[in-house]
Amino acid sequence: MNSIHDMGGMHGFGPVKIEENEPVFHADWESRVYALVRTWYPWGRYRSWGSFRHNLEKIPPKDYLDMSYYERWFYVYEKKAIETGIVKRAELERGCADPDYLIPHLESHSDSWLGSRRLNEELPPKFSQGQAVKAKKINGSAHNRLPRYVRGKAGVIFSINGVYALQDTNEKDEQPCERPKNVYTVRFSSIELWGDDGNENDYVFIDAWESYLDFD
Repeated sequence: MNSIHDMGGMHGFGPVKIEENEPVFHADWESRVYALVRTWYPWGRYRSWGSFRHNLEKIPPKDYLDMSYYERWFYVYEKKAIETGIVKRAELERGCADPDYLIPHLESHSDSWLGSRRLNEELPPKFSQGQAVKAKKINGSAHNRLPRYVRGKAGVIFSINGVYALQDTNEKDEQPCERPKNVYTVRFSSIELWGDDGNENDYVFIDAWESYLDFD
């Protein structure tokens, strides 16, 4: 999906500011949001909430830039909680639960969910180490994890990293099948990515599912 979240390679945002001795959470409410998301996540998967990342991508661009990291998390889960009946909007506005409202039973996610971990299986790789490849030009409103700035660019397979479940969604924010695919680390020259602004000694390494790549 092409949206403001895909900021890699974009200009105008200034340097990355490194905070010395940065705390895990900058405020108490951030830790509560984190706990809330971890608690709801399995049930959200079971109720087909769709990809968490895809829902982050659909935040309006101005709001996305104005929000902090955990504000985005809270925005997505507040929206999904209302849509799926965990809470009513009136409860959020009042700041207290409705004692007469029947909360849906929280069921765990399906055992068929493969998750994002490395899978204990092997598939014959389509590409080999050192092989020239080109990243596909993937656009549209569906979710994928191929950075926009490498699409259509040529690179070289640096390593083969094993099999993982593809995390893409369709336009309806559904993951109809988490197809196991080989994942590769691909090396891109900075000159290939940014032309004269690149440097012949600089490279960018991107992890990509096999379905994101073609032979060059």
